[in-house]
Amino acid sequence: MSEHMATISWKCTSPDFLGGKYSRAHTWTFDGGLTVPASPSPSVVPEPCSNPAHVDPEEAFVAAISSCHMLTFLFLACQQGFRVDSYLDAAVGVMTKNQQGVPWVSSVMLHPKIAYSGDKLPTPADEDRLHHLAHGQCFIVNSIKTEVTVSGVGHEIRPAA
Repeated sequence: MSEHMATISWKCTSPDFLGGKYSRAHTWTFDGGLTVPASPSPSVVPEPCSNPAHVDPEEAFVAAISSCHMLTFLFLACQQGFRVDSYLDAAVGVMTKNQQGVPWVSSVMLHPKIAYSGDKLPTPADEDRLHHLAHGQCFIVNSIKTEVTVSGVGHEIRPAA
């Protein structure tokens, strides 16, 4: 269907690479030309080997899930005649360890706050249905094993088994 590319670039700037004392800061360059400074999370790799001002892979993962859900939700709301004026999500990802003791982002909770206007406003049941449909159609959610839930929805939305 389509390809999506990113170029990840890192260069050693330390004489003590083999001693483990090197910066993990790097860049992500996307196919549209945007370059984003990236680094491991300081909770994973302490400073100065990480840079807390840069995007880390875990928060980018959470952002990708939230963004995909939002974009799918907006598309579905538009199709059903609901005018969305704003959508704000303070998404939170939680890292735990799996059965082998390997850390992973095991859950992401979306907290969307949506404002509507116009003659046709969604009921809570309409909004619940839209979130369920968006969850089922989100490309990213359909690509992961992380549990994704949406707060405020009548019941939790989970990945299909």
